[in-house]
Amino acid sequence: MSNRILELLSSGSGQYVSGELLSRELGISRTAIWKQIKKLEVQGYVIEASPRLGYRLAGKPSKLTMPELMEHLRDTSIVSSIKLFESVDSTQNIAHRLAEEGAPSGTLVIAEQQTSGRGRMGRQWVSPSGKGIYMSMVLRPDLPLQFAPQLTLLTAVALCRALKEIAPLPIGIKWPNDLLIEGKKISGILLESAAEDERLRHVIMGIGISVNLTEDDYPEELLPIATSLRIASGGEPLDRAAVIASFMKQFEHLYAVYISQGFSPIQTLWEALSVTLHKPTKLMTPQGVVEGIPVALNDSGALLVRLGDGREMPIFSAESMRPPQG
Repeated sequence: MSNRILELLSSGSGQYVSGELLSRELGISRTAIWKQIKKLEVQGYVIEASPRLGYRLAGKPSKLTMPELMEHLRDTSIVSSIKLFESVDSTQNIAHRLAEEGAPSGTLVIAEQQTSGRGRMGRQWVSPSGKGIYMSMVLRPDLPLQFAPQLTLLTAVALCRALKEIAPLPIGIKWPNDLLIEGKKISGILLESAAEDERLRHVIMGIGISVNLTEDDYPEELLPIATSLRIASGGEPLDRAAVIASFMKQFEHLYAVYISQGFSPIQTLWEALSVTLHKPTKLMTPQGVVEGIPVALNDSGALLVRLGDGREMPIFSAESMRPPQG
């Protein structure tokens, strides 16, 4: 009921919505409307009331709320349930535990703050409260284990397309799992999987997005290499629930394409959004240092690097030792 009231107030575009209209639309009394309004105010919504005009939505909470998330995600089916937390050590840890306990595919874990958020190679992710998106989702794809890297690339494409939809910024994908704006990181992706008999049992898709962070939120040493959507777009805060919904819609669409058509369409989209290709790079691989120019993805999702002698080497896992040039 609170969600429906919020929807009606939001549709008023800042204008008053009469109590009579709310009562008629919802089929409940004016007193019941008032009680639901009070519940929304407890959640952080600013709602102005006028005896003659009705109610007006004057402000939304800076914190993510379940009604807001459910409203934004109502047109997606890939999210089966939402677990919203104030503060956790890592959404990845919670999602892993839920998956082991039998949580269904689409279980989404979101936190306002992480105290031990992590990215690839165990690096810590800057996670100030109420300013970023820190989320992990349980997936149970019926796929062989060797296809897991393709899901990381798919996730990167979905997230890049979603953020470009929210904010018209020059966002690109750095192989294998980072999103950059003009060389500065705004998002990281971490997919961790469990397998049985060479098939994926579950995948935990972890995503961190620096949405509304300001320069003051970053350690000084990160300012030259990290940014946020708010900083890059000129200082105005963005609606984090809308960012989450945009990503989920893109992911749901591309995941369906992937299941029905295979990796080829994802490969094409990734290459078009990449900031890694055709730029000299230096990679630390399990086999040693590789220097060359990335030219494409292969059909398995490996990065093809053209070496000095003209050979093309597929790289499945590596750490960049030198950022893309240019």
